[in-house]
Amino acid sequence: MTTKSQDRRKVRLSRALGIPLTPKAARYLEKRPYAPGEHGRTKRKADSDYAVRLREKQRLREQYGIREKQLRIAFNEARRTDGLTGENLVELLEMRLDALVVRAGFARTTAQARQFVVHRHIMVDGQIVDRPSFRVKPGQLIHVKARSEGTEPFQVAAAGGHADVLPPVPAYLEADLDKLQARLVRRPKRAEVPVTCDVQLVVEYYAAR
Repeated sequence: MTTKSQDRRKVRLSRALGIPLTPKAARYLEKRPYAPGEHGRTKRKADSDYAVRLREKQRLREQYGIREKQLRIAFNEARRTDGLTGENLVELLEMRLDALVVRAGFARTTAQARQFVVHRHIMVDGQIVDRPSFRVKPGQLIHVKARSEGTEPFQVAAAGGHADVLPPVPAYLEADLDKLQARLVRRPKRAEVPVTCDVQLVVEYYAAR
């Protein structure tokens, strides 16, 4: 799939889910705040409970850019963990390496963050990690490989070039953009995670499956 077709898919998906999945999609949503298709502007009949839960699950999955199987595995782990399953789920997803690379401001989108990780530009505590799903532990340092720091994408990031499209760095992360370093200081709390989703509906979706 080409970059342009990926962009189109993300824009269409963003309009269907009602949330911007990329900076380009955010601009489209400002101009066209309705669902895609010929009936997008008309008032549709009320969605079924299933459809509402499915949309919330899709919202969560697309914001992290993960496959259904990955989300199901995370849900099962969240259910086994003490506390509220929905909140646990978001907190577990937020500790993925690709998610934290975006939160720190090293990448503009989750897709770009995943590319950086897969192409071995990102290190954790001095070791290259090429798995976007790698779970970062509190206290671990995420940093860009020295040989990659001088490349254009990371120079843009170090200069704060993504600040216009990303939310502020959350309190559970200490980021030093100048050095292209960030440390996860503690486990995220759901209320702090900049993700749009009714997690209880996601729990209800999986509970019914």
